Amino acid sequence: MFRIHRLLVAALFLFLPFFARAHDIPNDVTVQMFVKPEGTHLHLLVRVPLKAMRDISFPQRGPGYLDIERAAVLLPGAARLWIAGFFETYEGGALLPNPQVVSTRISLPSDFSFASYEQALAHVTGPPLPHSTDVAWDQTMLDVLFDTPIQSDRSRFSIQPRFARLGLRVITVLRFLPPGGAVRAFEFDGDPGLVRLDPRWHQAALRFVDLGFLHILDGTDHLLFLFCLVIPFRRLRALIPVVTAFTVAHSLTLIASAYNLAPDFLWFPPLIETLIAASIVYMALENIAGASSLGRRWMIAFGFGLVHGFGFSFALRQSLQFAGSHLLTSLLSFNIGVELGQLLVLILLIPLLQLFFRYAVAERMGTIIVSALVAHTGWHWMLDRGSRLRQFSFEWPALNAALLALAARWLLLFMILAGLLWLFRMAVRRWAARPVAVPESAEPVMHPILTPVKPAASIEPGASRDRPN
Repeated sequence: MFRIHRLLVAALFLFLPFFARAHDIPNDVTVQMFVKPEGTHLHLLVRVPLKAMRDISFPQRGPGYLDIERAAVLLPGAARLWIAGFFETYEGGALLPNPQVVSTRISLPSDFSFASYEQALAHVTGPPLPHSTDVAWDQTMLDVLFDTPIQSDRSRFSIQPRFARLGLRVITVLRFLPPGGAVRAFEFDGDPGLVRLDPRWHQAALRFVDLGFLHILDGTDHLLFLFCLVIPFRRLRALIPVVTAFTVAHSLTLIASAYNLAPDFLWFPPLIETLIAASIVYMALENIAGASSLGRRWMIAFGFGLVHGFGFSFALRQSLQFAGSHLLTSLLSFNIGVELGQLLVLILLIPLLQLFFRYAVAERMGTIIVSALVAHTGWHWMLDRGSRLRQFSFEWPALNAALLALAARWLLLFMILAGLLWLFRMAVRRWAARPVAVPESAEPVMHPILTPVKPAASIEPGASRDRPN
């Protein structure tokens, strides 16, 4: 009996390397894809590392070299199981049939044929790698050509990849080649969901409204800045010019950044992140000092909104690839999503602040306490981000035609900003000077937000408080 147990343990250790090799999940996997509709066929060229094909024991020879000749018969099945089984293609919203494997081959990691569709197609359909090539099995690539029947190459195509299970971190680089159009490149991590390769304007708009709404709810620094704006003015009507100024400002810099008007220096993103934290500290300190007025607050919101717009652009940069040919529509839709998120926050936040200041603590003391907590958080963010900013070396760019062109564009942008600022200031003054509607029997009252409070007239001792007849 003891001898049988020893044999079982020995067998377990004998087959343990095989099971470990078959089930090891690679850390990093990069999937390369070309999608090209042509006539009544959709061609897909895919390159995946062979080590991502788990649970398949590829034949080896010598000290771990891949036996290319014997492995060739396993490649079509591996392509169907580990590649074709992990993505779906759609034509105009209709699911296409499973793609058929046309050609497969093993490639070396040093091969760069997937730099273009033509090179990749010639490589996959060309002669195979020599059988005598000595290469470790887990250092090779599997190249596959798939084909799917379609109705027309002018249709709208979508793809839903699910390659995340190929590794711990999977990056997919996809290039779509529409007939007669420019190549559209996509890059995403894991499973991005349904990717519309050529979206219509309303599809792109809905996607970016959702992105903007979720981004503002996930952006703690933007929410804290908005919180500081709200504390002194807890009436929605009073907040209209402040929030509008912030919205207009961040929309301008977001659009400018998307059209490559923002500086492309490495230190620019950490500088903006540091300034965003500084804006939170400043607004919190202003609340503590009690230096809040509507005329002052909306101008500060406009200035800091320009900074926050660049912060939005950094988060949006990777998502603009899903805009298709509707860049401006997507940018405006993203801003709409941001404003919807801000409106939701304001609707929830204003009543909570009213209740807090009414039942928990006095208004002035509560403003100081809450603003101090926000300032403490923003101060630590500013120090952390500033330390990362100091790691970059600042160098003046070379004076050339490109720099002069960029300076001219920025000068034009600043002139536009100055004009918009003047127009907005005039609009706020007119809006604030409007009399509030009151019943006919009541005395006319000016707008309650900007109407200055006159000091009470001093009354000498013994003087009568009654008005003269």
